[in-house]
Amino acid sequence: MKADATMEETVLNSGDTAWMLISTGLVVLMIPGLALFYGGMVRVKSVLNMMMMSFGALAIVFVLWIAFGFSMVFGDSVGGQGLIGDIGQFTFLKGLDNSTALIGTIPAAVFVAFQGIFAAITVALISGSIADRAKFGAWMVFAGIWATLVYFPVAHWVFAFDDFVATTGGWITNDLGALDFAGGTAVHINAGAAGLALAFILGKRVGFGKVPMRPHSLPLVMLGAALLWFGWFGFNAGSAIASNGTAGLALLNTIGATTAAVLAWLLVEKIRDGHATSLGAASGVVAGLVAITPACAFVGASGALLIGAIAGGLCALSVGLKFMLGYDDSLDVVAVHLVGGIVGTIMIGFVGVEVGLFNGGGTEQLVKQTVGAAAVLFYSFLATLIIGKIVDLTIGFRITENQELTGIDIAIHAEPAYELSDNSQGSIFEFSRGA
Repeated sequence: MKADATMEETVLNSGDTAWMLISTGLVVLMIPGLALFYGGMVRVKSVLNMMMMSFGALAIVFVLWIAFGFSMVFGDSVGGQGLIGDIGQFTFLKGLDNSTALIGTIPAAVFVAFQGIFAAITVALISGSIADRAKFGAWMVFAGIWATLVYFPVAHWVFAFDDFVATTGGWITNDLGALDFAGGTAVHINAGAAGLALAFILGKRVGFGKVPMRPHSLPLVMLGAALLWFGWFGFNAGSAIASNGTAGLALLNTIGATTAAVLAWLLVEKIRDGHATSLGAASGVVAGLVAITPACAFVGASGALLIGAIAGGLCALSVGLKFMLGYDDSLDVVAVHLVGGIVGTIMIGFVGVEVGLFNGGGTEQLVKQTVGAAAVLFYSFLATLIIGKIVDLTIGFRITENQELTGIDIAIHAEPAYELSDNSQGSIFEFSRGA
């Protein structure tokens, strides 16, 4: 999110409003995009559960966002310490849920909705690390607690600028001075670190490393990646909170970095495995999008290409870490979101316009970026370990081995993703005749 749009601008701008309405819709589209991307990557017996985890995260997090989340993120920092916003300042959006309230040059309601989807998709990203084996009810409880105790505070650190919405904001953006345009730390490093912690808590899937666990539908994976890419234009360019040149630069760099990441991922696959794959291309898309998220308005086109290329290559190589270190991150949340988020955040210190080491800025910004990334990583990892363990010890986080072997879709949701039997076809025919 860009600090250019401040509370000093109190006149509604229809162009800015139109762009932010579109951007919000694009970010909402990322939820089904992620559901398809993750859903296609799992085995056929888990696809519905995987998609339900994304939609469930949206439902629980957005309700909490309206109730108190927005206030925790954008309310005045309690005690001026930059750690958490005043939970009572905008409870149930008091003062903001009308047609006349403005934030910058756009209606407050639009800004609230836009940022609320950021919160929801951050939680949904984590689900990929525990595919095939997490109780849906436990996931929903975890999602609500994690959003409250981890995402909302971290988003305050990163997105709450002084004199933007409230008077005193978060410590990473205001006191430390680290740059994060659209969520490399608050979204991707945050979700990636949480995914790693949950992978340790739930343990490995039955047969991990011994039996094939291939994606059941690569076309769904490609479709999901395409929808994510499309929605990401709202995610990144919309974070300008205005229809302006900053939004245009963010959009350009989002395309540039992503295309570079795809090429880099495919090159690694070709050299390492002898062939480039559609799964690699889709994963490269997401890796590039993740990496450019924090940097998209702070670098030039060449910097965006470099960030994308480095992220695509490193993320592809990082997929193997789970086999080397013995954790089961089912859909490579760590390799793509944690590694990609770190790359994009740190690279601002190297290629950021004016502030980057390669552009005459010295090492000061590089140190700030590193400290900000490390703070979010360690807080998210440790807090998630605690939250996840409490959920596991109280209501149980993992399904039984028998349920996992049967398939989580049938065991938890009592429905299959695909019904292809002759009986099914007969039932549909009879229903169409009004039987």
